[in-house]
Amino acid sequence: MTETATPQAAPAVHPTAQNQAEGMPYSALAALLTQAAAGPELAAYRGVLTPRELDAPQSETAALASGAAVHDLGWLRRVAVRGEDRFRWLSGMVTNTVNDLAVDSCAWNLVLNAQGRIQGDLHVSREADELYLTIAADQYDRLLAHLDRFIIMDDVELVPLSLDANGVPNGETALGLAGPQAGGVLARLGLPAPVELTSAPAAWNGMELRVVRAYGLLAPHYELWVQAAEIPVLWQALVGAGATPVGAASLEAFRIAEAIPAYGTDMAERDLPQETSQMRALSFSKGCYLGQEIVERIRSRGAVHRHLLPLELFGTVPPAGAALTLEGGAAAGQITSAAELPLPNGHRVFALGMIRAEAELRNQPLHYLSGEATGTARIRTAPPSLGAG
Repeated sequence: MTETATPQAAPAVHPTAQNQAEGMPYSALAALLTQAAAGPELAAYRGVLTPRELDAPQSETAALASGAAVHDLGWLRRVAVRGEDRFRWLSGMVTNTVNDLAVDSCAWNLVLNAQGRIQGDLHVSREADELYLTIAADQYDRLLAHLDRFIIMDDVELVPLSLDANGVPNGETALGLAGPQAGGVLARLGLPAPVELTSAPAAWNGMELRVVRAYGLLAPHYELWVQAAEIPVLWQALVGAGATPVGAASLEAFRIAEAIPAYGTDMAERDLPQETSQMRALSFSKGCYLGQEIVERIRSRGAVHRHLLPLELFGTVPPAGAALTLEGGAAAGQITSAAELPLPNGHRVFALGMIRAEAELRNQPLHYLSGEATGTARIRTAPPSLGAG
C-alpha cells in the first residue's frame, strides 16, 4: 500500500492509544492503513475503528454517486448457522424468508422480541445448503445472545467466522465497492458482479472470494469477502483498478441519502417493524416467527401512528433527535440522522426522520432548529437525483 493511494491531510492517530480510548477493535483495513507514515484519522463506526476520510469529501461523494468507491466493511461479522434444525429454527427467529431462500442469495431481516419490538437487523444468506448470518459489530454480542437463548432442544450451533477464540477480528472480513462504475472495477479484475441480493464465489489471485451484491437505491453496492490477512492485496487491487478510497463519514452520508436505516440510529428497540417503513424486511407467507403475531395484527388493522421517512432539508445539518414541527408549532416528529453531501451543483442535506401520521398526510414543509438557525424539511417521495442541485 502506498501513501498516494489514500491521500489524507489529517494527522495520524496512534493505534494503541485510540483503541484503548474507544474500547473498540480495529477493522483489518484500519490496521493496514495506520501502518503508513501519514495514516488516516480513525473514527468509531458501527462498532469498530475505521478510517474517517481517505480523500477529499467532494471526491469521495463523487465516487459513490457517479464513479466507483472502495471502502471498509470491517464492521460486518459472519456467523455460520449449523445443525440439522438450522432452517426451521432460523426461520422462527427472523422476519424474512429462510426456507425458500434461493441458493447464493440473501435477505435482510429484522429480529423481534415476543412483543414485536425490533431487537436488531441482520442478513441471512444461503450457500448450497449452508446458512450464514451477517451482523454489524455494534449489534453482534447482543444479537447472538438473543438468538442463543432460543436454542433449547434444537440441533443448532452458531459458529463465529470473523472472530478468533478470544473475540478478536481475525477471520472472514469484507471490503465494500459502491457506485455506478463499480461493476467495471470488478470486470477489470476478472471478478463477477452478481445481481442484487445474490452472491457469487470466485477464485482470484490465489484467494477464495465471495462477491455479494447488497441493497442500494442510488448506486450498486458490493461486498467482497476474504480472510483478514488478504485485505492488503485486495485493497491495492481495487484501488489500482480505478476505485477511489472512501471513508466512513462519506459512506454514512451516502447511506442517509439512500434512506437506508441503521439500527441504533434510525431504528431502535422501541420501534415496530411497520413503523420503519422497511417492508422489504418482512415476509407474510413464511410461517411463524418470534413477534409475528404483532406484525400480522398491525397488517390486519392497517395502522401505525408514525413512519420512518426520507427527508431533504433546507438549512444547516441538525443533530439527531432534532424536533420537527408543522407550521404553527404542532409536533410532527423528529430527525433520526442527517448529513450534508457535497455535489457538483451544490451541497444538499438529506435526513431520515420518524414522522407522525398526521404530518405525513398533510405533506407540508416541516420546520426544525439547528442551534440558533432554523430550517425546513420536505418528505421525499422518490430517490434523489444526485447529479442535480
